[in-house]
Amino acid sequence: MSSNPAIPDTAVSRLATYLRVLTESQRDGRQYVSSASIGERAGVSPDQVRKDLSHFGEFGRPGVGYDADQLRRHLARILRLDRVQMAVLVGAGSLGSALARYSGFEPRGFRIAAVFDVDPERVGTKLGEVAVEHVDRLPERVRALGASIGIIAVPRVACQRVAEAMAAAGLKAILNFAPAKVEVPESVNVRSVDLARELERLAYHLPG
Repeated sequence: MSSNPAIPDTAVSRLATYLRVLTESQRDGRQYVSSASIGERAGVSPDQVRKDLSHFGEFGRPGVGYDADQLRRHLARILRLDRVQMAVLVGAGSLGSALARYSGFEPRGFRIAAVFDVDPERVGTKLGEVAVEHVDRLPERVRALGASIGIIAVPRVACQRVAEAMAAAGLKAILNFAPAKVEVPESVNVRSVDLARELERLAYHLPG
């Protein structure tokens, strides 16, 4: 993703939605798309689409719209999804196993190329085509794979230690599924997903 601090993170996040919309439009056989059609599918206004895209350059032609394939390739390059991004996952429990087996990552440009754990009963087993390795091998495997993304799926008590190991191994982005905040160097980008908290938010909006 763009590292330009002048570009709002929300705008960068919406690019991923626009990329999905453009991919769907191409599957529908549409060569050109308008900001209105992108906005309708993305759930934002046409003005918002144009504003978001303007952060990254001039796209489209008045009266014609955007070439769907060309814009899709531009956005994939901006998001660094024009090549497969290698990810490693620490934690081969229930959640980690589900993530490792999920087939929806590769079509979106991500591959979980290695899985690690400390449990001797898990190390050596396979999750799909990936063998679970001991976490001590994390640094060498990150280097060998050229991985840049780490995924944490361990219990809360272990997440800080794992995050530190990922940062020390050279990973620059971490997706944290453990229900705790982790502290890493400023050069490492962390996104946390607390599934229980999201369920709690949903519960609040349930009908009484």
